[in-house]
Amino acid sequence: MVKIKIVNRGRQQLPAYATELSAGMDLRANIDESITLNPMERRIIPTGLYMALPPGYEAQVRPRSGLALKHGITVLNSPGTIDADYRGEIGVLLVNLSNEPFVITEGERIAQMVIARHEQGQFEVVDELDQTERGEGGYGHTGVK
Repeated sequence: MVKIKIVNRGRQQLPAYATELSAGMDLRANIDESITLNPMERRIIPTGLYMALPPGYEAQVRPRSGLALKHGITVLNSPGTIDADYRGEIGVLLVNLSNEPFVITEGERIAQMVIARHEQGQFEVVDELDQTERGEGGYGHTGVK
């Protein structure tokens, strides 16, 4: 388990895993008053959290399946990436894809955060690439089976 430094300037509990095998931790809205998210409206919702991830790690902000299914609320830039060198407040960019207004209340679970290890790549310019069976086959190239 990786150690992550975190500052909580909000009124909510720290993100935590709900079960022993959970991949994501819930992020909660840290707001002074309820926010109504109208259909097709997007807003950054503050969490009151600031953190320092170790090098080689990112935090991915993802939608909560229940909010998406029941209310059409999702994370617009899903997954949102929090880099190891970011020190600002964690904000969640939500969008309402439903036809009904949705009210976000103080402490509401608005997204989940997954901590993930990552690599950085270094490009090597070449004149051509090796051939594969797939080749240049793109979207839907294998058809419907």
